Amino acid sequence: MRCLVVADLHYSLPQFDWVLSAAPHFDVVIIAGDALDIGSFVDFRAQIVVVRKYLARLSELTRVILCSGNHDLDERDETGEKISRWIGDVGNLGIAHDGDSLTIGDTLFTICPWWDGPRVKEQIGRQLQEAAAAHRGRWIWIHHAPAANSPTSWGGARHFGDAELVQWIESHKPDMVLSGHVHQSPFIKDGSWFDRLGETWVFNVGQQFGRPPAHIMLDLESNRAYWFSAAGEQSIDLGGPLQRPAENLAALPDWLTAVNRAAAPAAGQSPATLSSQTG
Repeated sequence: MRCLVVADLHYSLPQFDWVLSAAPHFDVVIIAGDALDIGSFVDFRAQIVVVRKYLARLSELTRVILCSGNHDLDERDETGEKISRWIGDVGNLGIAHDGDSLTIGDTLFTICPWWDGPRVKEQIGRQLQEAAAAHRGRWIWIHHAPAANSPTSWGGARHFGDAELVQWIESHKPDMVLSGHVHQSPFIKDGSWFDRLGETWVFNVGQQFGRPPAHIMLDLESNRAYWFSAAGEQSIDLGGPLQRPAENLAALPDWLTAVNRAAAPAAGQSPATLSSQTG
């Protein structure tokens, strides 16, 4: 199985276009939070309409997994905690989202919402407990915030990770956790796009401007992870111990070359300009 992982697209339509171009080459596309941008001059409701069109197109091409990030929160629940109501509504597109667990082959994907208070935090705890009892093979979590006190959450002056996530990892020992949120971590001194907590690999995709977005490609059959960004192209062996620095790629496997060729031209007319029955 091959997975494309992006995060923190922040309503960048050229980056969404690139994801559409690359998607047919993957068994699953994972968006690990912050599809929207609360700081954009574009009205939040308009962003939701446009991003939903992209998601509808993506779901026609491959399996899609989406978790909420802090920029995706559009409402408050009855207790006053911020939630992403719009992400809760993408299930009718066939997209696995906050609160879901999805099995593909021998891999269980568990999708965690962004938590803003004790109610959703407790909900995640129950979700992980239930998934732990059910999973039998590989287990991958999608959780927007990276682990605390890890290079994947290093911001240059302090860490911005989630301490609760570290405790959940210690309790349940998933194989991988895919995150974003701290944009600069993979690009700065003492930061990284990957780390290991016990036997769990943790990742932060990172964020960059323009096309393509920073992205991770997981080849679960060969047990390798690849990171592509303006800073370079790197790879790690998921079956080996944690080693730094990561291996710089001198040549791409044939399947990655095919992905790059497919995603190089424009994706065609953007969904933002198309009519859509999904609204």
